Parts: sequence; C-alpha cells; structure tokens
Amino acid sequence: MDEVIEIGGARVLHCAKEGALLAREADINDFIGTAFSHQADVVAIPVERLGPDFLKLSTGLAGATFQKMVNYQLKCAIVGDIGDTLERSGPLRDFVRETNKGSSIWFVPGFEVLKEKLLLRAGAA
Repeated sequence: MDEVIEIGGARVLHCAKEGALLAREADINDFIGTAFSHQADVVAIPVERLGPDFLKLSTGLAGATFQKMVNYQLKCAIVGDIGDTLERSGPLRDFVRETNKGSSIWFVPGFEVLKEKLLLRAGAA
C-alpha cells in the first residue's frame, strides 16, 4: 500500500512495490494523481513498479516521465537496485549520474538513502 511520509519538511509518496507498472507514458498520470491527492512533494517509485522498457533510454519513457514530474513541480526518486542495468548501459550510467547531481530526479539504492538525501537538503535549506 502506498504511504505518505514526512521527511525533512517534504511530503513523500512512498509507492508500494506492488501495483500498476510505469510501462507507458500515460501511466505516469496515475502516480502524479496519487501524489496530488496526498499533497506530496516527492514521489518515490520502487524499481519493481518500472515497466521492462523504462530504463531503456531509447524508448523515451524515462525522459518523458521525469519531464512531466518536473512540469508538475514534483520531485521523483527511483528506489532500488539497478546495478545490473547500469553495467550494461553507458548512456544510462551517465543519465543516472547527471540526474543524481540535481534537485528533482534521483536514483537511489534504497529508501533509507532517499531519507538521508532529503534530510541533508532540509538541513542545508
């Protein structure tokens, strides 16, 4: 079950591992709608909820998803281990490295890392 957790002043929609996949561009609307209904600032999506092509940058799904999140002023974290996929894709490694430098889109290995990141940001604010 999805839950909303307040971390460092941010309302985080922590999506459940079970549920509809983010497998096509229209699917992001469900995540955004749920975030809005809970007045969330951050959407934490577990890797288990990503469709099989999400991390294939050539599909454009990840880019479209993240652009829509930013347009709606939501931060997004992909939570979980994507190490095997990163090993096979130089462009994805570069994408993850660059997005993790920013303040809107993150790839984190676990929810605890996201908590630390948000708490660190709150302390710096």
